[in-house]
Amino acid sequence: MRRALIAVTSVAALAIGYGAADAYDQVPGVLTIDEAVSEQVPQSVEPTVVLPPAAKDAPAPTEAGLTRALRTDVQDKQLGPRVGVVVRDALSGETLYSKGADRPQTPASTAKLLTAAAVSERTDLTRTMTTTVVRDEDELVLVASGDTMLAKGAGDPTKVEGRAGLADLAQQVADSLGTQGGARLSLRLDSTYAAGERYAPTWDMADVADGYTQGVSMVGLAGDRPEPFNASPKFPERAVLKAFAAQLKKAGVTVSVDNSASSWKQAAPQGAEELGSVESAPLGDVLALALDDSDNALTENVARQAAVADGAGSSFADVAAWVHTSLEDAGVDLTGVKLKDSCGLSSGQAIPARVISDVMQLGITGSAQTMSLVLSELPIAGLTGTLHHRYDTDESHPAAGIARAKTGTLTGTSALAGTTTTADGRLLTFVLIADRVPSTTGTLGARAALDTIVADLTACGCR
Repeated sequence: MRRALIAVTSVAALAIGYGAADAYDQVPGVLTIDEAVSEQVPQSVEPTVVLPPAAKDAPAPTEAGLTRALRTDVQDKQLGPRVGVVVRDALSGETLYSKGADRPQTPASTAKLLTAAAVSERTDLTRTMTTTVVRDEDELVLVASGDTMLAKGAGDPTKVEGRAGLADLAQQVADSLGTQGGARLSLRLDSTYAAGERYAPTWDMADVADGYTQGVSMVGLAGDRPEPFNASPKFPERAVLKAFAAQLKKAGVTVSVDNSASSWKQAAPQGAEELGSVESAPLGDVLALALDDSDNALTENVARQAAVADGAGSSFADVAAWVHTSLEDAGVDLTGVKLKDSCGLSSGQAIPARVISDVMQLGITGSAQTMSLVLSELPIAGLTGTLHHRYDTDESHPAAGIARAKTGTLTGTSALAGTTTTADGRLLTFVLIADRVPSTTGTLGARAALDTIVADLTACGCR
């Protein structure tokens, strides 16, 4: 029996896995989120072995075979009356099965896939974010560059969150100052880089207050990302300044902190002496983490940086328009797409299932193949991340350890987009969106129905 992980090599490395959801299903309200969990294997899944890469010469399913396999599944009442489905052969890009593929539907967090593709198209994902300190006479200026996951203490080169550390930066500053570290110095922040709106006009501020997202800034601390009922600091800039001042004191440099928001809008003087700098993880790793955790603010942060670097504006509307334009320029037909943000949190957004499928194909055989590097380590059905507690029923279990999927969950909407490998070894991509989920069976019922579809895709040769 196939209770296995697909090897992330050659073609299989292009298999797009998308885990973590938008909101926690344990809470009521407009927004629902899958609970973030550690990567652990459910007891119901047998120990895994590694399968060989998906076979290029494996037979592809036929339209007739897929229609037979999925006919009952896609009509499941738990999905409601509006179901968009696209199944494609990942290697050739050929559409093998579709239903309602061109109908605009609420994408929820699967909208992040469009953002990932746009960023991959237009940005060097290997670049890092450099947080620096410069000196202007008796003033130290901490210059933000987009890293919102600075470690309070020493940085950890093995991590994405907390790669750059304020303790390391403070020691560099102390070493550069030498005996001048005892002078009367002040500390302020330069947060002019990619400055823009903190909150999207189309976001519900109750979601921010309840810890479902946070404001978008260009600096912040590791560990301060939002969790349900545990909101992030309203002004992460002040938290960073406080933490950095404490590290400077430990390093022998005492400063007075200027916490006024008006000072953050003042750029550091050109030519000021640099006293130290620390580097974030590569931007591609940060984007992968944002997708893995379905972190709305972090997704918007990366998208804003990419858009501004490409000459676009920094408002939520500007960045969403940049995503749209970038994908159009890449040849994606965006008919029916309506974006209000880059993360899928705003109401009133629409994306046809076909578009999400087209965008995924950009990351497999198209021009945004660096997207596969961003997405290749995300949760696997029944095994890791927010999919670890799914695919444990008789109906869904055939996909456990094989399928990878990005979930999208809002009240009334349940979606999956990802990859699986058939019983014959053919790599498929799939997009499933149901945005009229009945309240009687709700998210859990829709999830079960979607998981069954993926399981049936995985278990059959469908020829």
